[in-house]
Amino acid sequence: MAKAKRTPMMEQWHDIRSRVAKDTLLFFRLGDFYEIFNEDAIEGSRILGITQTHRHGLPMAGIPYHAANAYIGKILNAGRKVAIVDQVETPKAGKLVKRELTRIITPGTILESQQQDERSSQYILAISMSRQGIHTAWMDLTTGEFVIAQQSLFQAEQLLPIISALEPREVLIPETGIQIRVRGVELENLYSQLEALLANRLTTELPDYQFDPISGQRTVLETLKVLNLEGFGIEHGHPALGPAGALLDYVTDTLCQRPKHISRITEHRSGNVLLVDPATQRNLEIFRGASHTRQGSLIEAMDATVTAAGARQLETLLARPIMDLETIQFRQNVVGVFIEVPSTLFDIQQLLRQVRDIPRILSRLQNRIQNPRELGGVRDTLDRLPEIISALESVNHPLLFNIIERIENFDTLTDILDSALNEELPGAIQDGGAIRAGFDEELDRLRSLTSDNKIWLADLESSEQEATGIKNLKVKYNGAFGYFIEVTKANLTLVPEHYIRKQTMTNAERFTTEGLKTKEKEILNAEERALAREEVIFRDLIADILEDRDALMRTSECIAELDIFCGWAQIAREWNYCKPMVDHSDLLQIKGGRHPVVEQTMRAERLGLAGTHSFVPNDCHLESSDSQIVLITGPNMAGKSTFIRQIGLITLMAQVGAWVPAESCHLGLVDRVFSRVGASDELSRGNSTFMVEMNETANILNNSTSRSLIILDEIGRGTSTYDGLSIAWAVVEYLHGVEEEGPRTLFATHYHELTKLANDLPRMRNFSVAVKEWNDEIIFVRQVVPGAADRSYGIQVARLAGLPNSVIDRAKTLLNALESGDAQIQTESIPKRKNTRSPKAAQNMPENDAKFEKDPTDQLELF
Repeated sequence: MAKAKRTPMMEQWHDIRSRVAKDTLLFFRLGDFYEIFNEDAIEGSRILGITQTHRHGLPMAGIPYHAANAYIGKILNAGRKVAIVDQVETPKAGKLVKRELTRIITPGTILESQQQDERSSQYILAISMSRQGIHTAWMDLTTGEFVIAQQSLFQAEQLLPIISALEPREVLIPETGIQIRVRGVELENLYSQLEALLANRLTTELPDYQFDPISGQRTVLETLKVLNLEGFGIEHGHPALGPAGALLDYVTDTLCQRPKHISRITEHRSGNVLLVDPATQRNLEIFRGASHTRQGSLIEAMDATVTAAGARQLETLLARPIMDLETIQFRQNVVGVFIEVPSTLFDIQQLLRQVRDIPRILSRLQNRIQNPRELGGVRDTLDRLPEIISALESVNHPLLFNIIERIENFDTLTDILDSALNEELPGAIQDGGAIRAGFDEELDRLRSLTSDNKIWLADLESSEQEATGIKNLKVKYNGAFGYFIEVTKANLTLVPEHYIRKQTMTNAERFTTEGLKTKEKEILNAEERALAREEVIFRDLIADILEDRDALMRTSECIAELDIFCGWAQIAREWNYCKPMVDHSDLLQIKGGRHPVVEQTMRAERLGLAGTHSFVPNDCHLESSDSQIVLITGPNMAGKSTFIRQIGLITLMAQVGAWVPAESCHLGLVDRVFSRVGASDELSRGNSTFMVEMNETANILNNSTSRSLIILDEIGRGTSTYDGLSIAWAVVEYLHGVEEEGPRTLFATHYHELTKLANDLPRMRNFSVAVKEWNDEIIFVRQVVPGAADRSYGIQVARLAGLPNSVIDRAKTLLNALESGDAQIQTESIPKRKNTRSPKAAQNMPENDAKFEKDPTDQLELF
C-alpha cells in the first residue's frame, strides 16, 4: 500500500476501517459519491469493473451515491461484504463533516429491495456442536422469521434436510470449527454431510464465546424484550440459544443497531415433518434443476403464485412437507373449491397481483430503510383486502370462511393512508410531495408560501409601481442578496423613505423593506419547513403502520397461502391434475401418473416447435405389507429414471396438500423420501462417484422406516460388475427384510440377475419399461408393464447416440461371445487406429519407447 500523508479526512477513514473486518469493502461517502481507498479500491475496481485512480500515491475509486445499490449487489455476489460510511451532518465550509459507520451489508443481511430476490427467502444460519448435539438458529432478516433447532449427534440426519432446504446465503460458525469428538470417535459421516452443505457458501467465523447458550439466551431476551421464553415454548438454557445469540449479535453489528422487527422465536421440531435428505433434494431436483437454477425444478412447476410472499411461502411448504392429515386435506379441499369457480379464481389472482410484499416492507420500515413508496405499498395492499374478501364471500363455501376470518380489519389505518398519501409517491421523503394536499393544515400553509410566492412577488411589484409611480420598478431575487426591489438611477428621486438601500449597481440600485425582509425569511424557510413538516407526518404514518405490525403479518401470511392455493388450482385446471386421497394406510397407488416437470417441459418444446411427443402416463402400486419393492428393468433412455422420480415428486406434491399429475392417487402418509440416482463425485473432498453412491445408500439403509419411500437407480454401477451386482442384491434383501412390512421401494437396475429375487422375496415385484424392436432398432413406448425385461438394449441405444458402425458391430460380436460364455475373446479383429505419430517423431523415440512398440503386452497393459 502506497503511503500518503494523512489528512483529517483520511484519519477518519483509517479509524473506521480499523473497526471493520478485512473481507469487507468500505464505502466512504464524499458528497455525491462513495469512495473506496487503498486495498479496497484495488479489489473493488476489479470486482466492479470501474476505473482505479491514484491521488498522492493512494489507490482510490468511486461510484455515484444514487447508484450504490447496483454496485453493492455485484460485490455481494462476489462473496464479499460492504460497509457503508455516511455523512451524518450537513457539510459546512472549513469543517470536517462528521461520518459514521451506518451499515454493513452481507449476503445474509440484505434489506434493500433492489438487492433481493423477492421470490426467494434469504436465510442466514448459525451452527455449533457440543456433546448434547448439533445446535442451529436461522433467520430471514427481510421478514423477521427466527427459528432455533437442535438434534442429537446421532440423529442429525433429521435436521440436515431442513438446513439444506433453507439454502442459507451466509453461515456463522465458531472460530474453532464445528467438529468435536464423542468418546474418542469422530462422526465422519455427519461432518462430511455438513461440509457438503456449507460448501460454496459465505462462512463467517465468530468467537466461540458468542455461541454460549447462557449469553445467547440473555441476548435473545433483550432483543425480544421479554423476561423468559416460556411463552414461546422454549426451555431455559436451550442449547440452540447459543447460535441464536451469535446470530443476533452478528445482525446487530451489520445493522449498527438491534434488529427492531424480531418479535418472536420458534423452535423447529422434525417429528411432524416429512424429511427429504439433501441428496434427495438434489436428485429429485426439488428446488434446483440441472442448471442449478429454479428452471427445470419441481418448485418451478408448482409455482403459479403472483405475489412475492406467496412464492416464498411455497418454498417453505416444500422445504418442510407436513404429516398432519387434517392440514393436508384442508389445503386439497380449498384448491378443489377454486377449481370449481374459474372466473372467481381469475378475479382473486388479479387482485393479488396488486398486493405488495408486506413482510419485507415492515422489516425495512423498522430498520431505518424508509421511503414513501413503502407506505404506498401498504396502502395499496389494504385497499385490495375488502375486494379480496368480497370475492371469497361470493363463492359462499364454508372452507373459505376460515381464510376470510384470518384477514383482519384495517379500516382505520386504510383511511389514514388513503387520505394522507398522494397517488404518485417520490422515492425519498426529502424530495417532497408525498403527503396529499388537505391532509394537514400546517403543511398546506407552508406549501402555499412556496407555491404562491411568485404570485405574491408579482402583486408586490405591481403595488409598489403604483405607489411610487416608478413604472420600471422590479422585484427580483438572487442567491447572494435574496429578494430586493430594483430601481434605475433615473428614478431614484421617487424612492420612498422606508426603502432600505441594499446594493448599488452601475445603472440601478437595489432596496428592501421591512415587509419584504420578513416575507423573504418566510419564503426561504417555507420549503425547508414544509419538508420538515412532511417528514413529521411521514414518521407518524410509519408509527401508525407499525402499531398494526402483528396483525399485518398474520394477514400477509394468510394472503400468501391464498395465493398458493389459487396457483395450485390454476395448475390443476390447466394440466388436468387430480385430488389425491391421503390417509394413514401403507399404500402408494397412482394411476396414470406423469412427471410434473417433464410434462410441462415437453409442452413448452412443442409450442416452440422443438418436438411433437406427449408424455406417456404410467401406473404404480406400492404397499409396505404387500408390493413393497418394485424392481424395474429395461433399456437406458426408455424412461426408468423418469418414472421412479415422478413417483417421488407426486408423493411430495400430495403431502404438501397440492393436487397431482395423475388420473388418481392414493397415498399413505410418508415419513421420509430417499433417493439415490445419477452419478456424481466429490473429488475436492476425496470421494469418488462410487463412494458418494455408497454414502447415500448407507444413509437410506440406516434411516428408512416402513413408512418411508425409497427411490434407487442403478445401485452398484460405480464398481466392477460382480461387486456391483452383489451390493445391489444385498441391498434389495436388506430392504425387504424378514418382517411383515418394509419401506416402499422403487429399484431401477440393469442387473437382470436381480429379477430372480422375486422367487424368494414375497413382497417384491418385477416390472419393466416396454420397447418395440424393428430391424435391429428399438422404439421407446415409455410404458411400465409387469414382468422383467429380457435384455438392456445397450448397443441399440449406443447406435442412437451416434457411435461409429465399426464400434457397434464389434460390440455385437463381443456381446454374443460373452452371453454364450466364450472365454476366448480374440483381439486380432479390433480395427487399428490411425497412427498419429509423425515419422520424424517415431525416429526420435527414446529407447524405452522403442521397446514399448515392440512389446504388445506392455502396450495392452498401458492402454
